[in-house]
Amino acid sequence: MGIEVVVKDLTMSFGKQTIWQDVTLTLPAGEVSVMLGPSGTGKTVFLKSLVGLLKPPQGSVLIDGVDMARSPERDIYEARKLFGLMFQDGALFGSMNLYDNVAFPLREHTRKKEHEIRKIVMERMELVGLAGAERKLPGEISGGMRKRAGLARALVLDPKIILCDEPDSGLDPVRTSYLSQLLIDVNAQIDATMLIVTHNLEIANTVPDNMGMLYRRRLVTFGPREVLLTSEEPVVAQFLSGRRAGPIGMSEEKDEATMAMEARHGLRTEDNPAPTISPQLQPTPGLPQRRAVKRRRERVRGMLSQVSEAARVAIEADLAQEAGLRTTEVPA
Repeated sequence: MGIEVVVKDLTMSFGKQTIWQDVTLTLPAGEVSVMLGPSGTGKTVFLKSLVGLLKPPQGSVLIDGVDMARSPERDIYEARKLFGLMFQDGALFGSMNLYDNVAFPLREHTRKKEHEIRKIVMERMELVGLAGAERKLPGEISGGMRKRAGLARALVLDPKIILCDEPDSGLDPVRTSYLSQLLIDVNAQIDATMLIVTHNLEIANTVPDNMGMLYRRRLVTFGPREVLLTSEEPVVAQFLSGRRAGPIGMSEEKDEATMAMEARHGLRTEDNPAPTISPQLQPTPGLPQRRAVKRRRERVRGMLSQVSEAARVAIEADLAQEAGLRTTEVPA
């Protein structure tokens, strides 16, 4: 099972520029979370801070007893082995075939013999649907295949935490759908903690157990998917619906005059339809049920008293539908 990631009062700045401040959240063990936000809000910087590649001047990132921001470098190096990283472009070595790319972390960080490496590499390549493509070079395959190869490489060291930086970048909607399903299937099989940085609405609506959003140098919110998908917070509701109406502008937050003009022309953020919750992707038939779902549903039930009446109705309907789906999928 994955490992819990606890972020407390984390602030990142470069010189006098504050990227975000006072970020506090917990990535639940074994669950899939996404971090949303408009372009330029520091989502990738947040990922790099979690793994200790960037050192925030304030706050902590606690992983299995190690503070990735403050602990001695040798401890951070060891804790980093708990991570698997999937980069935007796959970050593959162009001169190496896919097999050697996927095998690279094993050869670099372990003392395994070549026959042991081969067994692991072939298992991971089969897991992501690349069996038979191991001799191809990165330049000979599609962007979607490169993404899958990057994910296979992220999995070879049996990570407890998987970080994915905009996995949909450069992919068409069909390939994005396939990748979304793959991420759910991987979680079903290895129960790793996963954090996906994205601004893709399909991924945000259908993949995660938990969602967070960075905006204007702060973490606006973080919590179970049901709570955010029914949120009345203007920034969250605008972003998840992809509407123009709301506080987010083309380059930054809209000023009061712009908001007033939108209201005069009927673009009011309060004119939201009744909240609805998109169905979450289920594992491919034949794979185990995701243990994360039960943990999240129990947490959500304990939060129903904290949401609006409309949100509560939508969440209860979604929980009932989800429970029915899971019941019909369990063999008699």
